[in-house]
Amino acid sequence: MACKVNKTIQEINEKIRKGKVVVVNAEEMIDIVAEHGAEEAARRVDVVTTGTFAPMCSSGVFLNVGHSAPKIKASRAWINKVPAYGGIAAVDFYLGATEPCEDDPLNKVHPGQFRYGGGHVIQDLVNGKRVHIYMEGYGTDCYPAKTVEKDLDLDAMPSAILCNPRNVYQNYNCAINLTEKTIYTYMGVLRPKCGNATYCSAGQLSPLLNDPYYLTTGLGTRIFLGGGVGFVTWSGTQHAPYVERGENGVVRSGAGTLMLTGNLKEMSPRWLVGVSMLGYGCSLAVGVGIPIPILNERMARFTAVRDEDIYTQVVDYGYDYPTAISRSYGEVSYAELKSGSVVIDGKPTPATPLSSYSRALEIAETLKEWILSGHFPLGEAQQLFPGAELADG
Repeated sequence: MACKVNKTIQEINEKIRKGKVVVVNAEEMIDIVAEHGAEEAARRVDVVTTGTFAPMCSSGVFLNVGHSAPKIKASRAWINKVPAYGGIAAVDFYLGATEPCEDDPLNKVHPGQFRYGGGHVIQDLVNGKRVHIYMEGYGTDCYPAKTVEKDLDLDAMPSAILCNPRNVYQNYNCAINLTEKTIYTYMGVLRPKCGNATYCSAGQLSPLLNDPYYLTTGLGTRIFLGGGVGFVTWSGTQHAPYVERGENGVVRSGAGTLMLTGNLKEMSPRWLVGVSMLGYGCSLAVGVGIPIPILNERMARFTAVRDEDIYTQVVDYGYDYPTAISRSYGEVSYAELKSGSVVIDGKPTPATPLSSYSRALEIAETLKEWILSGHFPLGEAQQLFPGAELADG
């Protein structure tokens, strides 16, 4: 069925430039569509802002730390004792958020505390702190030095690019533990015999749950990233959109992901936070907000999705997940999860989030203010990602 409302991103950007754009967050859009219907909502609203703030392990930074005298071609490097990958160029490195400090005892004394890792280095850098860099090389005629040490802050680095291969997971598991012992996972501490459940999504505020077929979120989409401006630069690793969906188009398990990139020097320690996960490892909590242009009534319907209409699968992390058994112990809605208790196999089970809904709402509101101020025009996707074709199926 043809849409009765049709806008372009260029038209919306002209409204932004003239100060006439109408922007609401995804929470507000729910009531607007309920009151006026999708068609009228699409006429009234130009942009819906979304947000999420949660641990996102597949994150990291490309750093250029500048040349020394004499110069070095560093094949290995450590930043605050956290190993960084040096097989790129002379003084270019990639520091992963989950890399632990080299002298961390890890899980030798279980459960390990993982007090400091790559995510913490990233937070220290955006917090203006100096970090200690130690580099080793094998020596060449043009790069004769074999070891170099220096202390630098972010301003002194020629380049620092946040480049996260897999962020903003579109839905994710509700985790439980059906074994007889407490386990320590990237979904947090899970008590035995289904003693608790954890989840990690902002639900109705989450970016890809509001654009379920990635119709406006693609290569070149301009976003809030870590407190600064970033871009969607590709579909993320493990992007897997071909899963079961509800009648509203929303996936019922993990599906799409995004690769995100931005200038680390413009970001904030409030939105890039080093995380220590007991018994599991290090990570980085990342704040992401994506604006969704309301091009037609279909996008208005998508952005009015409610927690009670978003479902995820209950997965056992005690036995099934580590042994690669794909099995669900039922579905729960995000309304149920956010109530603090879900019923699993007839048993009331306390549920707690790893993500922050209040922080996600703050991001959506901040992004709304940026757009309304006229300083954040929308970036039009230059290429859509696999899964977009399903919208017409």
